[in-house]
Amino acid sequence: MQRRTLSIQEILQTAAECFMEQGFHATTLDDVARRMGATKGRIYHYYASKVDLFFDIHRHGMALLFGAVEPAMQTPGNSMAVLEAMLMAHAKALLEHHAYESVVVQGVQLHRFGALTPAQRQVLDELIASRDRFELLFKQQMAVAKADGSLADLDISIAVKTVLGGLQWSLIWYRPEADTNAAARRRLAAKMVRTLVSGLHAR
Repeated sequence: MQRRTLSIQEILQTAAECFMEQGFHATTLDDVARRMGATKGRIYHYYASKVDLFFDIHRHGMALLFGAVEPAMQTPGNSMAVLEAMLMAHAKALLEHHAYESVVVQGVQLHRFGALTPAQRQVLDELIASRDRFELLFKQQMAVAKADGSLADLDISIAVKTVLGGLQWSLIWYRPEADTNAAARRRLAAKMVRTLVSGLHAR
């Protein structure tokens, strides 16, 4: 019987689920292969190590976030409407790509506390720089809203970290296996954003 060819997308998705459930240190390439019904060698065809696979998931997770939020920056309306659309896009992406974004958060922890080789540290530094660029999108939009008086007189850096952190906490409590309905995810995202944005408006 001819073996089915594994796609990189399949490997990334399956590995992301393993890392989300077991964490970086506990997950092995054997775990990923077993879940796919494949051999570890077939994964090695694409990835030389678990770390390389983890980094690629992190990279793809960030691409998904940028792909969601950047179009939302073109939303018509005032500065707060644009900010709210960006936050809504971010929240939906977190819910829809739960496993990938969980790996992104693990990457931050690995950057802070993990024992890595210099080469691995350099790659992770680049991935963290991508997170900083993502955060900058929200800082710039909040600066616009603050300048036109629609945002409260807040420390923008703290406000962005607090709001994005509030959304990212859903990676801890959200259970995607219990909710496969896109409309339900949109409603949940809207409730999350509304709760956070209410504290940002100028009074």
